[in-house]
Amino acid sequence: MVSKNIYKEVLEEYEILSINAKKRFNERRELCYKKCPRIKEIEDELNMTSVKIAKAVIKANKLEKEKYLEEIKNINEKLKAEKRKLMRENGFTDSFFEDIYICKKCKDTGFIDNKECNCFKQKLINKAYDMSNIAEIIKVENFDSFSLDYYSKEKKEGEEMSPFENMGLILKKCTNFIEEFDEKFTNLVFYGNTGLGKTFLCRSIAKDLLDKGKIVLYITSGNLFEMFEKQQFDKDNKDVDENILNLTKEADLLIIDDLGTEFITSFSNTELFEIINSRILSRKPTLISTNLSPEELTANYSRRIVSRLYGDYQMVKFYGNDIRVLKKLKDKV
Repeated sequence: MVSKNIYKEVLEEYEILSINAKKRFNERRELCYKKCPRIKEIEDELNMTSVKIAKAVIKANKLEKEKYLEEIKNINEKLKAEKRKLMRENGFTDSFFEDIYICKKCKDTGFIDNKECNCFKQKLINKAYDMSNIAEIIKVENFDSFSLDYYSKEKKEGEEMSPFENMGLILKKCTNFIEEFDEKFTNLVFYGNTGLGKTFLCRSIAKDLLDKGKIVLYITSGNLFEMFEKQQFDKDNKDVDENILNLTKEADLLIIDDLGTEFITSFSNTELFEIINSRILSRKPTLISTNLSPEELTANYSRRIVSRLYGDYQMVKFYGNDIRVLKKLKDKV
């Protein structure tokens, strides 16, 4: 569960990151200035821009103001161009002062315009839901290590294609989901028996989107609803942080693994609907995995939830032999 100290811990981490980044920046700046003093002169001139603009503001004539501001802009552009030229001539790349940061967007401060950067939100998730463990798992469980060898090429009665062909199509669907993530709003439900690779592919998708800088919240259904129950029924509980709860609706991608393993109640039904519905309205994708069949989903969840799942999600069926069993048999050989 989430400790309220987590937010403070993350703030402290960013304080250290920011201090270290500033130290590296100053070291590089001094190196740069020592090699080419003219670069320092240019930066000093550029830093005077705000003073020049202030002078323009107090000018009475609007035409004079606009003319003066245009002159400032032109001078600054020439100075920047000269700086870039000098940097390159002295062996410094264009990103010399930028690649010192872990996150170039917030420059390792955790905030942009007083709002939490995506990297800050992801750190909260990592700490709150043991995503650090997931981070270790996805080093092993990812698309690079996924194998179709465990899926039979034999088509059984009642199946449109073999498990091998079916999984090939699912992999393509996963690839499209990642590639079109920013352009196309898609929700997925992975369903089928245990040991068919649903969780593996959930984690693989999580890894690729995390690598792209997306905010991904991966959580099992049991942990998800336990969190909401503590918030609702244990008002004195100090382990639930509203900042994290909000991320179930705000994360770029929410992955709910093993839906159906939680204790299903009218309360959990209500919370699940609220999450699903709010994410549909805000067009934020959700990926759900479950061992339940469509018939079992209909029997266990409210009509509103089932309606959303079948109306706004792509239902992706997994079938074949239990891979975990096959791997154990292979290891014994």
